[in-house]
Amino acid sequence: MLLVLTRFFDILFALFGLIVGFPLLLLVALLGFFDTGSPIFRQERVGRNKEPFVLVKFRTMKVGTASVASHLASSSAITPFGNFLRRTKLDELPQLWNVLKGEMSLVGPRPCLFNQQELINEREKRGVYAVRPGITGLAQVNEIDMSTPELLAETDDRMIKDLTLGKYFSYIIQTVTGKGSGDRVRGG
Repeated sequence: MLLVLTRFFDILFALFGLIVGFPLLLLVALLGFFDTGSPIFRQERVGRNKEPFVLVKFRTMKVGTASVASHLASSSAITPFGNFLRRTKLDELPQLWNVLKGEMSLVGPRPCLFNQQELINEREKRGVYAVRPGITGLAQVNEIDMSTPELLAETDDRMIKDLTLGKYFSYIIQTVTGKGSGDRVRGG
């Protein structure tokens, strides 16, 4: 029953966010076009049951930046506008499309790249890939990112096992109100 309810709210909130937020999405895309020339970032990620899907975000790094986990990317690759998008979490808004399509949930483990083998192994051991990846969750509001694969997988597992409708809403509210800072990026 919880899966049905969370999917219902995923669809409802994603649809609402895309419709109501459409002017903001257009504005960010336009500003992003002037920032990088390519405001939409697409990247293949590991989805439910380890199926690949294409995650969409607003671009925060220079075009041509290596396709690595954020904690392995250089902070010098982040544009000034990209820094603002990351700080405000506006770069995540296009993922509402992934949620609407059923590739993601609002709440779930953040989808990793296929080259993050250590994290994939840790998540696979714990059955984390049985659920849709999410935009936010327990790890994100507690600032646990992909630089600590075992801790992240353990936290994802705990979130999945303990998830209630109340916690689902709590993670969303905490994220919207600014708790958590997203994936770290190395200096330089």
